[in-house]
Amino acid sequence: MRTSTGIEAFVAGWIDAWNRRDVEWVLARFAEDTVFTSPTADQVTGSPVVRGKAALREYWTAALARRTAPLDFELDHVIWDEAQRELAIVFTRRGDPGRVRACELLRFGADGLVIEGEALHGARL
Repeated sequence: MRTSTGIEAFVAGWIDAWNRRDVEWVLARFAEDTVFTSPTADQVTGSPVVRGKAALREYWTAALARRTAPLDFELDHVIWDEAQRELAIVFTRRGDPGRVRACELLRFGADGLVIEGEALHGARL
């Protein structure tokens, strides 16, 4: 993840995997003890914080089951902070209920796996 090529490949794969609803591809990039925070998690699980890869799988699978419209993520840009090993993926999600600008913040451990993430979703555009 320290090269721009590695970051670009990760982000391209991340966008593609979500558009295909491939939770397992995304999860393969997360550490077992990852922590993920999301307003959608609060709606689906009753807590905005999801702890551990198994719980994250359950949350994402349940959230996707609730969503009947296809996912259509379009990358806007990325920001990589090498010192913090933090990646911000800024994108637009299109589909029901309209367009939403969003950002996912992912922090990586020394092994290159995501140890912490946060989903930030804006208002419908």
